Amino acid sequence: MRDHFFRLVERAGQILSGSEGFLARYSGERSRFVRFNRGAIRQSGTVEQHYLTIELFSGRKHVSERLAITAAGGDEGRLENSVVKLREMLSDAPDDPHFLVNEQVRSTDRDQPNLLPADEVAISAILSAAAGMDFVGFYAAGPIYQGFANSFGQRNWTTVHSFSLDACFYLHSDKAVKLSYAGTEWDENTFAAKFAAAATRLEFLDRPAKTIAPGGYRVFLSSAAMEEILGMLGWGGFSLAAHRTGTTPLIRLARREIALSPLVTLRENIGAGLAPDFQEEGFIKPGIVTLIGNGHYKDCLASPRSAEEFHTAQNGANADESPVALEMAPGSLPEAEILRALGSGLLIGNLWYLNFSDRNACRLTGMTRFATFWVENGEIVAPVNVMRFDDSIYRILGANLVALTAARDWRLSTDTYESRSTASMHIPGALIEDFRLTL
Repeated sequence: MRDHFFRLVERAGQILSGSEGFLARYSGERSRFVRFNRGAIRQSGTVEQHYLTIELFSGRKHVSERLAITAAGGDEGRLENSVVKLREMLSDAPDDPHFLVNEQVRSTDRDQPNLLPADEVAISAILSAAAGMDFVGFYAAGPIYQGFANSFGQRNWTTVHSFSLDACFYLHSDKAVKLSYAGTEWDENTFAAKFAAAATRLEFLDRPAKTIAPGGYRVFLSSAAMEEILGMLGWGGFSLAAHRTGTTPLIRLARREIALSPLVTLRENIGAGLAPDFQEEGFIKPGIVTLIGNGHYKDCLASPRSAEEFHTAQNGANADESPVALEMAPGSLPEAEILRALGSGLLIGNLWYLNFSDRNACRLTGMTRFATFWVENGEIVAPVNVMRFDDSIYRILGANLVALTAARDWRLSTDTYESRSTASMHIPGALIEDFRLTL
């Protein structure tokens, strides 16, 4: 579809009139989806979809339309009809004072090699490992394509190949162990280790559950739990618009009234993720943007619209100014030493249903879920019944942060709304003191 997309945009350029220009965006995928239940395949299929968004502009007026394309014939005619329709709409469109396009041509081409196993190889490995167990999950794999072009001659393309397995081993009632494995290359040893670890945790879940009183506890948050917390920070925490309007949950950090632990460094690292290095208006994203460095606020994600509105520089952020390739610097805690370092407290595998309980104070609330265990003297003793936490990021990642793991987990988004996501995180687990549980 790469060549087909570029042929279509060449045609778009040929039928422009007067001061018109265009932006064109392409998104597509060919994905294998498999749903498992009780250790067996319950649904399997392949989705292939390709979309072209054409945006016509003149000065600060702009209008757009999204078209499904097939490369099987008729796409050029649909594009031409769309340009005619958009031209009629453009005359009545109001000026957009914050509309900004990239007029500096910077073309890029990224074609990641396909290192995925054949679908049946991965599916067979999953079925074999899950044999005899109550296993439920969702596997998705295949190429994802994204492209950009404009009337100034810029051409950008990216092809990435990824897979993700989002699954659970279920025991009974609300007792389950969550399993996630994702990447761009299937590794049998890593896959086997993840399954073995989940199966071991499932055995601990069969012990009588422990109910603990509300209070502050020493906890270890897995990378999966940290993903939920950092995902909430992405909800306005790093947005230039949110910072300038005072709606960011990290307002006190941005104003330098408070600092996080010096262990905390967060960066948007486009070069290490799957997301494209270009955004909707054609601006190229820098390889790295440091958001928080050694506990201190450093920079925001600035979209072209926000940059235009607030008269500052943009750094290639998407319209929602959320991270798409977030990484957190590792610590020094070895994985083999996690339980010993925890001592007595909670081993939290996942957090769930997170929201802000006090956005201005960057305080979050949510539930423990999926294999949370009580640990005594470095040994898992019993599963813990579901608890609610309510605590501030300024405590969790501030003075109460004891250590981060040396190993980091690459967490690929499993979102499939409209299409598979290319967002990712590369993050460690965290040892926290006095983590507040409320119910």
